[in-house]
Amino acid sequence: MEIRPEFLTLVLACALATAVPRVLPLVLLSRFALPPWLLDWLSFVPVAVLGALTAIEVLMPGGRGFALQAAPLAAIAAAFAVAAWTRNLLATVATGVALYWLLG
Repeated sequence: MEIRPEFLTLVLACALATAVPRVLPLVLLSRFALPPWLLDWLSFVPVAVLGALTAIEVLMPGGRGFALQAAPLAAIAAAFAVAAWTRNLLATVATGVALYWLLG
């Protein structure tokens, strides 16, 4: 199998473009002691991003405009209930995906 130089360059450039924004903040911020309020605030970022992505898919399926459908709403309601009851991410995701799959 032949590796063409332009493809190898493209793959390496993509790897660099992906790695730098992830590694650079970790390297720079590891040298400082962040205040507790900032650490608390940063702990909510993954949940907020996941919630925003989920809300877009549930409320605007396929990007076709606002639509409320029973299967996504039931799955997300069940996932919220499991999250509130167990505080377990794996159980929450498994419940939401399984219910969406069963109803969809």
